[in-house]
Amino acid sequence: MEEKIGGRPHRVMMEDRGKISITGIADVVSFDENQVVLDTDKGLLTIKGRDLCVSRLTLDKGEIDIDGQAESLVYSSNEAFRKSGESFLARLFK
Repeated sequence: MEEKIGGRPHRVMMEDRGKISITGIADVVSFDENQVVLDTDKGLLTIKGRDLCVSRLTLDKGEIDIDGQAESLVYSSNEAFRKSGESFLARLFK
């Protein structure tokens, strides 16, 4: 899956349901061991699974690597999140 957003490609690559590499992300909305929610220009991407761990995050480049057992990847509207205007990192460091 590859689509241009903001000059960067949005790509999701998964290997053996255990390693996921994603490009073209704008922000990390939330994450824990069972769910990672990412903001992309194509919508919110929710990854559900077990033992999920963010092994690499580079927001400047819009890239993330996630390890663990993936069970589902779902896109949904990100309009409500965008209207809140507050990033995950801003909420984290309040």
